[in-house]
Amino acid sequence: MKRRLSFQVKLFLSLVLFSCLLLALLGTILFHFIDRQLHHDLGQRARVQASEIALMPGLAEKVARRDFAGIAALIQPLRNQSDASYIVIGDTQEHHLYHSESPERLNLPMIGGDNAEVLQGKTIISVRKGGIGVSLRSKAPILNAQHQVIGIVSVGYLTSYIANINVSLLWQASLYGVALLLLLFIFSWMFSRNLKKQMFWLEPKDIALLVLQQKALLEAMYEGVFAVNAERQLILINRAARELLDIQQSESELLGKPLDAVLQIPAAFLRQHEVKTHDHVTVLNQRQVIVNRVAIELEPGEPGGWVCSFRDKNDINTLSSQLSQVKRYADNLRIMRHEQLNWTATLVGLLQMQRYDDAMRYIHAQSAGAQQVLDFVSARFTSPALCGLLLGKYVSAREKGVELKFDPACQLSRIPAALSETALMSVIGNLLDNAVDATLNATPPAAPIELYISGRNQELLIEVADQGCGIDDSIKPHLFEQGVTSKPSSNDDMFGAEHGIGLYLAAGYVQQAGGSIEISDNSPQGTIFSVFIPFQPAALTGLSHE
Repeated sequence: MKRRLSFQVKLFLSLVLFSCLLLALLGTILFHFIDRQLHHDLGQRARVQASEIALMPGLAEKVARRDFAGIAALIQPLRNQSDASYIVIGDTQEHHLYHSESPERLNLPMIGGDNAEVLQGKTIISVRKGGIGVSLRSKAPILNAQHQVIGIVSVGYLTSYIANINVSLLWQASLYGVALLLLLFIFSWMFSRNLKKQMFWLEPKDIALLVLQQKALLEAMYEGVFAVNAERQLILINRAARELLDIQQSESELLGKPLDAVLQIPAAFLRQHEVKTHDHVTVLNQRQVIVNRVAIELEPGEPGGWVCSFRDKNDINTLSSQLSQVKRYADNLRIMRHEQLNWTATLVGLLQMQRYDDAMRYIHAQSAGAQQVLDFVSARFTSPALCGLLLGKYVSAREKGVELKFDPACQLSRIPAALSETALMSVIGNLLDNAVDATLNATPPAAPIELYISGRNQELLIEVADQGCGIDDSIKPHLFEQGVTSKPSSNDDMFGAEHGIGLYLAAGYVQQAGGSIEISDNSPQGTIFSVFIPFQPAALTGLSHE
C-alpha cells in the first residue's frame, strides 16, 4: 500500500518549494539588475577616464608627432592607478599609438569598427570585441589647438572582468540567500506544525468527515441546538431549533448575525463568568424552554463562544406529569390491592368459622364507606380520569391515616379549554399530595383534609385545605419555583428528589391556562391552596400568596 504524506509534511514541502522558487526568481532579477547597473557604472567610469585622458596637456602634440615613447611615458602612470582593463591611444588612421596591455600591437589597426563617430568629435560607449577580447569601452577624441580630431583615446573593461565582479557579488548574495532559506525552512516547519496543532492534529479529510457527521447529527437531533462566537454572532443552528423557535429563515441566512437580532433572549442570557449551566429555564422567542449551555474554551478560562441546547418546557412538563400520573395510579392500585387482600383474608376466616352473619355484616361495613365515596364522586364529576384520581387519593390518604373529605357542594361538568385533563390531574394530585405530607408532619394527630372543586361562575375553583404543619412566610414567595420545598429534607434519594417539583409543575399548568394560585393560612393551623382558572382566559394572571 502506497504511503501518503501527512498534511503537515505536504504543507512544509509546499512552503519550502515555493520559497526556493521565490528566492530563485528574486536572485535572477537581482542578478540582471546588478549586471545592468554595473555595466552602466563602468561605462560612465570609462567615459570619464577617456575624456580626462584626451584633455591631458601635451598628449595632443605627442599624438601629432606619433611619439610612441612620449605617449607611453605620459599614460603609463595613469594606467597604474586606473582599474580599467586597458587604455589605448590611436591616430586618425585608426592605428595603435599606445596599448597598455599589448605593446606589440603598435602601428597595427584598431579593432571594433566603432571609431567613425569618435573621429567626428563625439564621445561614445560601446561593447565590442577588441584585440584582447570583448569589452565595455568608451572612446573620446583627442583635439589639437584648432579643435581638430587628431587621435582617439579608448578606455575599456573586459566582460570577463565584469563577470568576475558579478560572481563575487552573487556569491555574497547567495550566502544571504542560503541563510534566508534556512530561516524559511524553520519558519515553514514551525508554521505547519502550529497549524496542525490548531487542527487538533487532524488531517483535512478527517475534518471534512467530522463536519459532515456534525451536520448529520445536528439535523437528526430532536433538541434545538445553536452556537455563538465570542462576539455573540450565530455560527450554528440546527433545523429543530428553527422549528421550535418558529424561525423561517434558512441556516445560511442566519449565520453571522448577532444572536439578539435572531432571537428574543433575556438580557443576561450569556454571562461571561458562567462556563456551564444545566437545565436552566428561560424564555426564547416568547417560548419557555429548558436550556443547557456550555462555553467553547479555546484557551483555559477564556470562552470563545457558547453552545446551547434546549427543549420545549411543555414537553418536559407533559412527560413529568404523565410519569407522575402513572406512578400515582400504580401506588393507588398497590394500596387498594393491599386493603383488598386484608379484607379477603378476614372474610375467608369468618367463612371458615361458619360465622356467616358476621361475614355479611363485615362486607356491608367495608363497602358502605367506599360505595358512598364512589357514588358521590361519580355523581359530581364527569371526567372518568378525575374520578379515578380522587378515589385513589382517598384510599391512599386513608391508608396513611389521613381522612380526605369532599365538600358537599363539589360539582365539575367541564374542564377549561386552556387546561388539559392531564394538567388538571397534575394540579389536583400535587396539591393533595402536598396536603397529605403536611398533615402527616403536623402535631397533634392528623386532621381531615378538605377538598372543594367547582366549575360555577365561569371559572374552575379548586381549594385544598389542610391542618398540617403550615408553610413558613419566608418560603411562600418562592414556593412555586423549581427546587423550592416546604418539606423537611429526606434521606430517601428516590422520594427526596421529587421535592420542589410537584408545586412547580402545578403552578406552571395554572399559569399557562391563564389562572392563579393563592396561598393562605388555615385556622387553627395549616394551609389553604386556592386555584382559580377561568373558562375563557383573557391573559396570564400569574401567582400570588397571602
